[in-house]
Amino acid sequence: MPAAHALQTPASRPLNRSDYKTLSLSALGGALEFYDFIIFVFFAAVVGKLFFPADMPEWLRQLQTFGIFAAGYLARPLGGIVMAHFGDLLGRKKMFTLSIFMMAVPTLLMGLLPTYAQIGIWAPLALLVLRVIQGAAIGGEVPGAWVFVAEHVPERRIGLACGTLTSGLTIGILLGSLVATAINRLYSPEELLDYAWRVPFLLGGVFGLLAVYLRRWLHETPVFAELQLRKALAAELPLKTVLREHRSAIILSMLLTWLLSAGIVVLILMTPTVLQTAYGFAPAQTLEANSLAIVFLSLGCVLAGMLADRFGAGRVFILGSLLLAALTWSFYSNLNAHPDWLLPLYALTGLGVGMIGAVPYVLVKAFPAAVRFSGLSFSYNLAYAIFGGLTPMVVAFLLKFSPMGPAYYVIALCGLGLLIGLYLFSQRR
Repeated sequence: MPAAHALQTPASRPLNRSDYKTLSLSALGGALEFYDFIIFVFFAAVVGKLFFPADMPEWLRQLQTFGIFAAGYLARPLGGIVMAHFGDLLGRKKMFTLSIFMMAVPTLLMGLLPTYAQIGIWAPLALLVLRVIQGAAIGGEVPGAWVFVAEHVPERRIGLACGTLTSGLTIGILLGSLVATAINRLYSPEELLDYAWRVPFLLGGVFGLLAVYLRRWLHETPVFAELQLRKALAAELPLKTVLREHRSAIILSMLLTWLLSAGIVVLILMTPTVLQTAYGFAPAQTLEANSLAIVFLSLGCVLAGMLADRFGAGRVFILGSLLLAALTWSFYSNLNAHPDWLLPLYALTGLGVGMIGAVPYVLVKAFPAAVRFSGLSFSYNLAYAIFGGLTPMVVAFLLKFSPMGPAYYVIALCGLGLLIGLYLFSQRR
């Protein structure tokens, strides 16, 4: 094999049955793992009542409950760095399977935990420990999944592979929303507090263990296998090499992650609450519209990946940023005058957010194969911990001045996306 192609699947061949199997199983596993990570937030109010003292003030109970949820985000960088380290040295597949196992077991245990009324302070402490393990798992899963699928497919299909995988992750959010809706409709508030809150966690645990089983059928990536064969694995701590030799790639990857987190956190996770509090929509309406937006987001991720393969990521971010800025402004500015436009406007905005499907295309190409997992994981998880944590606070601050606050934040990040797109275009990437 010529040296220029030594670490990459031939770019010219079409996707084969093995590639489609890898993409399908990876996306399915990612969806189930993201469901496990996100389901906590849909039942935060119930969990708060059951895992903290009954006489605790409501604001403090909610603060502590969301603090436990946030602990999962804070654990992401450390978990991602450790798992990526071993992924670069021992193999992508081992860490890819371990991450979903580390997510499934804590989710299952959450559904079996005794409450505060049964074991006192040990209940929230156990919940915190399980949440931290989940955070470590998701820190390894997302970067690991992108690297895994990118190293399996031909080079000219990396965008499609990563876009499809990202689409699977967003479907996990939709699955959590749909399960939460079903549980709340099937059970009364009393039944929910008594036992029904455990059902979505038990389901998530079972789903996750099924995904662990399915990932047994995946194979190590050809790129890593060849690194092993040529004894070209990292000679030192992979992260040390990344920090010394790939600082520009780290900065680029962190800025793109900021753009990605703005789209997901603001327009998908926060907007339903904003629609209820600032625009007066009913919860059922916002849930329906949010579900539709996630469906279009998933389609947009695949489309963005395909366009990145065809035209380059630079053009995708230039046009995608302009489109998302226009759609976000149109969405928020028309809701008061035209509340009946909620569904189509939110769906189109979700499609615009799909631009983030091109982010992993750039990230996996930013680092050489020997340290790719560590470089991508460090950049992505550190940026998500910082910007994913700060974004809700900044948006909440902007909302004090205008219901257009979320739009202002997203449009500002679209400006960043435009600059990144121009830079990538100048580099012909």
